[in-house]
Amino acid sequence: MFTYVLLAVVAIVVVLFLIAGVKIVRPYERGIVERLGRYKETKESGLQIIIPFIDTIKRVDMREQVVDVPPQEVITSDNVVVSVDAVVFYEPTDPQRLVYNIANFVLAITKLAQTNLRNLVGDLQLDGALTSRDRINAALREILDEATDKWGVRVVRVEIQRIDPPPDVMAAMHEQMKAERTRRATVTEAEGFRESEITRAEGDKQAQILEAEGQRQSAILAAEGEAQAAVMAANGQLDAVATQDWDALLYGAPVVIRNFTSDGSKRMGRIVRAQRIELDQILADNELSRDQLIDLAIMIGTDFHPGIKGIGPKTGLKLIKEFDTIEAVCAAKDKEVPERLDEIREIFRNHPVVEVDDESLTQGTVDVEGLKKFLVEDRQFSQKRFDNAMDLLENAGLVRTGGQTSLFSF
Repeated sequence: MFTYVLLAVVAIVVVLFLIAGVKIVRPYERGIVERLGRYKETKESGLQIIIPFIDTIKRVDMREQVVDVPPQEVITSDNVVVSVDAVVFYEPTDPQRLVYNIANFVLAITKLAQTNLRNLVGDLQLDGALTSRDRINAALREILDEATDKWGVRVVRVEIQRIDPPPDVMAAMHEQMKAERTRRATVTEAEGFRESEITRAEGDKQAQILEAEGQRQSAILAAEGEAQAAVMAANGQLDAVATQDWDALLYGAPVVIRNFTSDGSKRMGRIVRAQRIELDQILADNELSRDQLIDLAIMIGTDFHPGIKGIGPKTGLKLIKEFDTIEAVCAAKDKEVPERLDEIREIFRNHPVVEVDDESLTQGTVDVEGLKKFLVEDRQFSQKRFDNAMDLLENAGLVRTGGQTSLFSF
C-alpha cells in the first residue's frame, strides 16, 4: 500500500514539474530566459519549454506604449512662465536591453522628456512656443529617440498637449485678439470695396482677353482651312487656292491667287490687281526643289516657326542654293537648328486633312442672300460695297444661277 502511495506522489511531482516547464509567450510579447540568474536567450511568441527551478522567463510587452509627461512650469526666453505637458509614444525594439540596461524606463523617459522640454521651450519666446508645436515635437522626439536607443526602445512620436500662459497674459492676449478683429473688420470692408472695383476691371480685362483669344482661334482655323484647300488643290480636287498667305505653296498647292477679293481696289494710291502664282514656275525660276522651298520658308518664318534671326528672303535664297538644307546652313553660319524642324517639314509635306470625295465638290448655285448675310450682317461689310461688287461680278458673268465659275475666269 505504501508503495502505491509513493508512486502516486512521484507521478504528481513529475506532472507538476513538467507543467512548470511549459510557458506560453503571447504574440505581442518576447520572453527573456535566465538560467541560474544569468541571461540565456530570448524566446519568440508561442509555446516555450524551460527547465523548471533552473530557468526563469520574464515576459516583455513589445506593443507601442504611451508615457504621460506631467505638466511643469517653463520660463520662455521673454521671461513668461508657462505650463507645458506632453505625451511620449514608444515601442520596444530589443527586450534584452530594455530589461537589463534600465531599471525604471517609464521614470527615466519622463524625467528625460521634462528636462529637454524645458530646454526647447526656454529657447523660444511665448509667441514662438505657441506656434511652433510641430518643431518642438520633432526636436524632442529626435533627442529622446537618440537617448533611449541604448535601452532597446524607439520613440515613435512626441506630442505637446498644452502650453498654458499665466491668466494675466491670457487676458492681454484676448484684448489683443479683440483689437485685431476690429481692425480686420475695418480692413475687410475697405478690401471689399477695392475688390469690387478690381473685379469689375478684371471682367473688362477678361473680356478683352477672350476677344483676343477668339481672334487667335479664328486665325488658327483660317490657317487650317488654308492647309486643307492647298492639299486638295495639290490632289487635283480644286483649281487653285485664293489666299494672301504664301504658306499655301508650301503645302503643295499648284496655283495660288493673291488679292482675289481686292482686285481693282486702291491701296496706297495704286490699283491692286489679282495675281496668279504657280508653284512649278516659282521652283523653276529660282532653281529650287519643293523641299528646298520649304526649308527656305522655315528659315525666313512661317506660321509654325518665327524664322532664323538675321536671315531674310534674299539671304535665305542664296544660302539654301549654296548649302541645300537648313542643317547645312546652320552648321556653316553657326546658327541653332530650329526646334521641331522635322515635324514642321512633315506638316508641309503631308499635312493631315479631312478626306473629301469628289462628289462633295460639285458646284452648286451661288447663295447670294446667304453671302449677303455673312458679309453685311455678320461681318459688317458696307451694303453699298457689297452691291457694287455683286454688280461687277454679274456684269463680268462670274455669278450665275447654274453654278460657280472657275477661279481662272477673273
